[in-house]
Amino acid sequence: MDSKYSIKDNPHKGNKGFTRAIRAAINSWNGLKYAFHEESAFRQELALSVVLIPVAIFLPCSSVERILLIASVFLVLIVELLNSSVEAAIDRISFDIHGLSKRAKDFGSAAVLLALFMCFITWMIILYDIYLK
Repeated sequence: MDSKYSIKDNPHKGNKGFTRAIRAAINSWNGLKYAFHEESAFRQELALSVVLIPVAIFLPCSSVERILLIASVFLVLIVELLNSSVEAAIDRISFDIHGLSKRAKDFGSAAVLLALFMCFITWMIILYDIYLK
C-alpha cells in the first residue's frame, strides 16, 4: 500500500451527511440523463422496462413472482449502466484499438447479454406457470 496517499488529498471525499446524500443524488440523476441521451441500448432497455414493469404489476402472480419479474428488468438496466461506465472509462484512456480495451468492453457486453437472458428466462418461467401450467 502506498503510504503517500491520504484520503484528505482526495477532493471528492470531503462531503459528509446530508450534503453528501444530495450530491450523490445529483450525480446519480446526471448518470441516468447521460445514459438516456448517449446510450441507445439503455434507451431500448428503458423502453422495454416501461412496458414490462406495468405488465408485471398487473399479472395474476404472487408477490415473490412479481418482485422477480420487476427485479430482472431492473437488473438489465443496472448492468447496462455498469457496461456503459466501463466503455466510458476505456474511451477516456484512449480511442486506440487495443486487445485489453476490447476485452473489457466485451466483458461488459457479455454481462448485459447474461442479464437479458436471465430476464427472459425469469419472465418465461413465470408466464408459463401462470398461463400454461
